[in-house]
Amino acid sequence: MGKIIFYEDRNFGGRYHECMSDCSDLHSYFNRCHSIRVESGCFMVYDRTNFMGHQYFLRKGEYPDYMRMMGMNDCIRSCRMIPMVKTEANHYLKLYERSDMGGRMMELTDDCPNLMDRFNMFDFHSCHVMDGHWLMYEQPNYMGRHFYLRPGEYRRYSDWGGMSSRMGSVRRIMDL
Repeated sequence: MGKIIFYEDRNFGGRYHECMSDCSDLHSYFNRCHSIRVESGCFMVYDRTNFMGHQYFLRKGEYPDYMRMMGMNDCIRSCRMIPMVKTEANHYLKLYERSDMGGRMMELTDDCPNLMDRFNMFDFHSCHVMDGHWLMYEQPNYMGRHFYLRPGEYRRYSDWGGMSSRMGSVRRIMDL
């Protein structure tokens, strides 16, 4: 079980709201968010309601001024708790070169710091997460904007929140 606490002020001050599950609309609990404490688990936080907009991955820890640290604004509008998988065997992802699971298909069961080096391509228009939870990054070596992928079909890159089909790396989310 995970637990995240959102604070209106920096350094864990002001009004706060505790959350232990997915919440599609946090706006009624606080006006702004300047610091976050993740007491357990991992979460994705979003700057728009219904798990839309920019995504930010947070592990257990303290973020006393996360805006400066992550370069985002003070609008946190939704959050999703990420279930932790303890074994490496429970991850399986298929990447496709075209929308609707078309074209060449590449399979992954482990982290990949450079999709171009491994598959000789960087444009992925759809994917199917068969098992596990993943973070997909726009750039190699887990850099740039990232996107949370949970089990299910993503028929086009916009389904996972991407602005383009260009992806550089992907990594499994596991309980370390």
